[in-house]
Amino acid sequence: MGNGVKEGPVRLHEDAEAVLSSSVSSKRDHRQVLSSLLSGALAGALAKTAVAPLDRTKIIFQVSSKRFSAKEAFRVLYYTYLNEGFLSLWRGNSATMVRVVPYAAIQFSAHEEYKRILGSYYGFRGEALPPWPRLFAGALAGTTAASLTYPLDLVRARMAVTPKEIEEGLKTLYHGFMPTVLGVIPYAGLSFFTYETLKSLHREYSGRRQPYPFERMIFGACAGLIGQSASYPLDVVRRRMQTAGVTGYPRASIARTLRTIVREEGAVRGLYKGLSMNWVKGPIAVGISFTTFDLMQILLRHLQS
Repeated sequence: MGNGVKEGPVRLHEDAEAVLSSSVSSKRDHRQVLSSLLSGALAGALAKTAVAPLDRTKIIFQVSSKRFSAKEAFRVLYYTYLNEGFLSLWRGNSATMVRVVPYAAIQFSAHEEYKRILGSYYGFRGEALPPWPRLFAGALAGTTAASLTYPLDLVRARMAVTPKEIEEGLKTLYHGFMPTVLGVIPYAGLSFFTYETLKSLHREYSGRRQPYPFERMIFGACAGLIGQSASYPLDVVRRRMQTAGVTGYPRASIARTLRTIVREEGAVRGLYKGLSMNWVKGPIAVGISFTTFDLMQILLRHLQS
C-alpha cells in the first residue's frame, strides 16, 4: 500500500518529464526545419540572381541549334543589352525566384531531414554519414524539391526564350519532367556528396570544426562543377522538351529528343552545348548557395541559443 502511494507521485513526475521532454524536442525540430527552410530560400535567391544573365544565355543556346562558343555567348549578352536594355538580362528572373526560393528551401531542408533519418538508421550523426547514404540523401533531397516545384521551372525556361508578345497556355506543366528527375538525381546527389565530403576531410585534416567562408566557397564550387558536368546532357534534353512549343521543335519523348539533338548537332556539340559557360556560372552559384546556407544556419543557431 505504502509503496503504491509512494510510487504514484514518482510515476506522475516521470510522465510529466517525458511529456515536457517530448514537447521541447518537438519545438526544437520545428525550429530546425524552419531554420533550414529560411536559410535554403536565401541561399537559392542569392545564388541564382548572381548568375541570372549567364543562365539565360545558356538556356538560349540549349534550346536552339546555334553552335556555342564564348564569343557567341558574349555576343548574345551584348546584343540583348543593346536591343532590350540592361534589365532584360534578368528576364525570367522573377519566375526564377518564384521557383528557386521554394526549390532551394525544400532541397536544403529535405537534405537535413534525410541526413537525420539516414544517420539514425545507420547509427551516424547526419554530418558524418558514410559515402553511399551521403550520396543518397542528396539525391533524395533534389528529387523531392524538383517534384514539388517543376511547373515553375518550366514557366521560367519559357520566359527566358519567349518574346513578351508570345504567350502559350499552361497545358503541359510537367512536360520534360522525367529528364529533370533523371538529371537531378546525379546533380543533387553528387553536389551534396562532394560538399559534405570536402567538409568532412577538412575537419579531419585541419583540426578545425568549421571551414572559413572562402573555403566553403571553394568546396561548393567543386561540388557544382562535378554535379553539373555529370548531369548536363539531361539538362539540355529537358530544356529542349520544355520549350518545344515556343521554339518550333515538335514535342517528343526523351529518347526522340536525344536522338534529334545528336543527329542534328552531334553528340558532344549538341549534348554539351553551353557546358563551358556552366563551368563559369555553376561553381559560382553552387559556392554561393552552400556557403550562404551554412553561414545562415550558424547565425540562426547563435540567435536561438
